[in-house]
Amino acid sequence: MTALQTRPGSSAASRLVRHVGTARETGILLALVLVVVVAAVRNPSFLLSSDGFRDLLLTPSLLLLLAIGQAIVIITRNVDLSVGSVLGLTAYLTGRLFIDVPGIPIVVVFAGGIAAGAILGLINGALVAFARVPALVITLGTLYIYRGMNVAWAGSDRINASDLPAGFRGLGTGQLVGIPILTLIAAVVLVAAAWYLRNLRSGRELYAIGSDPAAAHLYGLNVTRRVIAAFVVSGALAGLGGVLFAARYGTVSSGAGLGWELQAIAAAVIGGVAISGGVGTVWGAAIGAYLLLTINRALPILGIDDFWQRAVVGVLILGSIVLDRVLAVRQSRRLIAQREVDR
Repeated sequence: MTALQTRPGSSAASRLVRHVGTARETGILLALVLVVVVAAVRNPSFLLSSDGFRDLLLTPSLLLLLAIGQAIVIITRNVDLSVGSVLGLTAYLTGRLFIDVPGIPIVVVFAGGIAAGAILGLINGALVAFARVPALVITLGTLYIYRGMNVAWAGSDRINASDLPAGFRGLGTGQLVGIPILTLIAAVVLVAAAWYLRNLRSGRELYAIGSDPAAAHLYGLNVTRRVIAAFVVSGALAGLGGVLFAARYGTVSSGAGLGWELQAIAAAVIGGVAISGGVGTVWGAAIGAYLLLTINRALPILGIDDFWQRAVVGVLILGSIVLDRVLAVRQSRRLIAQREVDR
């Protein structure tokens, strides 16, 4: 009997170690840990103080929600440029509900924000799926439409913290067992999305659609329905983000969420979600969101100018795209070599 036979679990353990070591998310996670460690060495309060640790967990939570939705859309070989506008619109909606409907239950406000986001996402998905126009063009248009609706509605007015119930504002600043409530909400959404993509057939079909939409259609997959569903999820998560934005910051104006769509896309791409579709995980997008905002907090501590802070993010995005291309070419060559051996 060989040593491998006497240790039946060793092969499984080695496969697990090999998988973790080669996973695209591992490198991003190591980069995140490195940034935190270097910043903490330079300024121990960055991590070791209670406020520093809280901010490290809390600050990326809203972006994480948008990055999860963005990752799901990008996996289908699409993109959603409207999520920042959806977040801003639903954030203002949240404040207006509390002002215009005194005593409204917080649960109803959450449901209203999520539903509004889902409807806006449905519009995006339907236009992409039925008009057969690239998602980049459609969602660029709805980005301006939704933002224009928000500006027309809000005008120069804004929601103030005093307009929101104390219990609702507490969701944005409160903690549970030492962890910010917003972070816990984002973590629950992350685990649910990861489980769905990995374990349910409809989740795995999103990868098939992103890898080759034409082949997926010929195989019998309902590409239209899956693409629409991906945009609905993205919109719903942006709507949830809008509600939590109001809870987190208290003050909401027509400029809420401005530019967040680019950060969400950057987080997903940095986290290993291939912009060409069919590859990536929401875990990677989540790590990318944390890395992106942690870099923004850490680089000033290290004395790096604002220009170079933005340049570092740009290098990360380009590096992720190049890495994706290199891995795709290697995988293609490996498959060709395997096909030759099988012959």
